[in-house]
Amino acid sequence: MTVITETASAPARSTWLTANVAGLVLLLLLGYGLVPLIGSDYLMDAVLTPFLALALAAVGLNVLTGYAGQVSLGSAAFLAVGAYAAYNLNLRLPGLPLLANLVLAGGIAAAVGIVFGLPSLRLRGFYLAVSTLAAQFFVQWALTKFGWFSNDNASGVIDAPVIRIGSLTFSSATGRYVFSLTTVAIATALTARLLASQTGRNFIAVRDHEVAAKVIGVPLLRTKLLAFGVSSFLIGVAGVLWAFAYLRTVEPAGFNLDRSFQILFIIIIGGLASLRGAFIGAAFIVVFPLLLSRLGAAVLGSLFDSGVLEMSQRIVIGALIIAFLIAEPRGLVALIDRAVAATRRFRSTRS
Repeated sequence: MTVITETASAPARSTWLTANVAGLVLLLLLGYGLVPLIGSDYLMDAVLTPFLALALAAVGLNVLTGYAGQVSLGSAAFLAVGAYAAYNLNLRLPGLPLLANLVLAGGIAAAVGIVFGLPSLRLRGFYLAVSTLAAQFFVQWALTKFGWFSNDNASGVIDAPVIRIGSLTFSSATGRYVFSLTTVAIATALTARLLASQTGRNFIAVRDHEVAAKVIGVPLLRTKLLAFGVSSFLIGVAGVLWAFAYLRTVEPAGFNLDRSFQILFIIIIGGLASLRGAFIGAAFIVVFPLLLSRLGAAVLGSLFDSGVLEMSQRIVIGALIIAFLIAEPRGLVALIDRAVAATRRFRSTRS
């Protein structure tokens, strides 16, 4: 399957950046200025903060799957590694600054991701996807089996500490949202810079045709392992946000296979090989179930119980995923681009 990327060539990158810089600036102004002023605590805690964490995790998986063409079903494992690594770094090294903690937790997740990415040197496609399940099951088993990771809590639950940077404390819903937004914005900008470099072009070459990439001098071993490392680093940082800024109390069961599929669905719905698609897909996955829940409770709440309504949400979302795979494999980002292009053509014909 051919995927149109946002980093295909230098002219395309320049055009894309020029066309979207105003929109990015506007979004950041809204995110830092308007949303904290008018947003409620519910909006920050239940919608925006999980959206940002899942969007960053989707950016990480998109680097691996969308750009480098390597399949992974163990994303939740790297979320867990990042969360528990940050918790233990904070617990065992109390003087460690939060930003260093964040980077080290992502680095630990990257190291684990590289180890479980080794099968990619021999396996591809379905077989690689199955092999990455080992990370999912192994990490969840280890966190449950060994009490050291959760400070000997019998249930494996950890209570995340208050987010502090120097004298600044991000304990409120707005503070945690701002911290998450800043982390995601910086991580996404650095990822975009990486994908626009020779490394990003190597990812795309390996994805499109491994033999041709090897012929033109792309180091397959280093490129694949780097893709796993970068992807796992970003997902690990997202795990820190998920634990520290969103849930604040997490357990190994919260990083199960369903979470891995959720992140995979985000990049499928949003669009492969698109950083915008990661955010659009995360917004869909976070907001759409809330809308379905409210609508179902209002319309069908008197006829069905909460279990039936929840299962109905899963059926609707699953049907939409199948529809996207059939009708538009490039996801929502392609539909949006098509609508924008149609609008521009309509305006040009009117003028």
